Amino acid sequence: MTFPRPEFMRMALRLAGKGAGRTSPNPAVGAVLVRGGTVVGRGYHRAAGLPHAEVEAIRDAGAAAKGADLYVTLEPCCHAGRTGPCTEAILSAGIRRVAAAMKDPNPRVAGKGLSALRRAGVDSVFGLLEEEAKSLNRAYCKWIVSGKPYVTLKLAMSLDGQIAAFTGNSRWISGEPSRRIVHRMRAASDAVLVGGKTFRRDDPLLSARLPGARDPRRVILTSRLSGLPARRLFREGSGEILFACPREVSDRDASRVASLGGKVLRLPGRGGRISAGAFLRALGKEGVTSLLVEGGGQTAGWLIAAGAVDRLVFFLAPLLLGEGVRAVSGFRARTVAGGRRLSITGTRRAGNDLVVTAEFL
Repeated sequence: MTFPRPEFMRMALRLAGKGAGRTSPNPAVGAVLVRGGTVVGRGYHRAAGLPHAEVEAIRDAGAAAKGADLYVTLEPCCHAGRTGPCTEAILSAGIRRVAAAMKDPNPRVAGKGLSALRRAGVDSVFGLLEEEAKSLNRAYCKWIVSGKPYVTLKLAMSLDGQIAAFTGNSRWISGEPSRRIVHRMRAASDAVLVGGKTFRRDDPLLSARLPGARDPRRVILTSRLSGLPARRLFREGSGEILFACPREVSDRDASRVASLGGKVLRLPGRGGRISAGAFLRALGKEGVTSLLVEGGGQTAGWLIAAGAVDRLVFFLAPLLLGEGVRAVSGFRARTVAGGRRLSITGTRRAGNDLVVTAEFL
């Protein structure tokens, strides 16, 4: 029988997707056990600290795991963390062959898991549907190597590039279908970020208002901590609240925020302006592997100018606002040739809106 077979890896990838947004800082992983062309066990990693996908599949298969082939979306781990090494579980179960979609970029694994299985006599290969597996865990892959989260910039804007009217009013530029997509994006992200100006003007919750959805951590990037007590963020939603600010902020303001339930990250910078690199490294140390940036224009420009954005998602509404609040500010190119070129990787409709996904070239 042909080995490995892509249809079984696709099944494992679908299983892995069930854990997306819930396993951080671990990757989302799915596993399928196949014996004689029939699936005998399925599993996926449900949350950090819970059994890995391979162990779930082995438990599901029971005695049928012996002599079976394992399809797993990420190389099995070979070190003990909150759970034991998956390589040991695979060997104990008597699994015959292992196909991993991709190697684990974690330096503690990085090929060692597959090598350990081969040394023990288990035929092990990788590379089947590798790009799909990397796309599923793009945030983990970046964070485990760089220590920084994968950054998605989301902008809801009019066709003439405004994210609010000149008065600052922005509700609602995009339609209800687009807003549902945004809530799903929040639920799949470790953290959501807005700038201090947007936070004070809009008083957002930044929660994922969907049945059974997990609220992300809520991050406010601000140069000052005064004037915050009345904000809804402290009263509603379940996601941890982080305030990223210059280290020069007063101890009194920082203590007041802490008493309200917020965590203050004091970061280096110049003239009250935080370093984008220091900001992302600080979030990475907090275990944030994926960051969704929702506003405003200055925050977007700050991150783009620093080369810190990995992906952009634009929700374009059939609306003209004329003079308003620019989608990206604080970033400027001297010439057209000096602008930041993008590659459009996807387009789709959401009600009357157009959703455009792009990455920097």
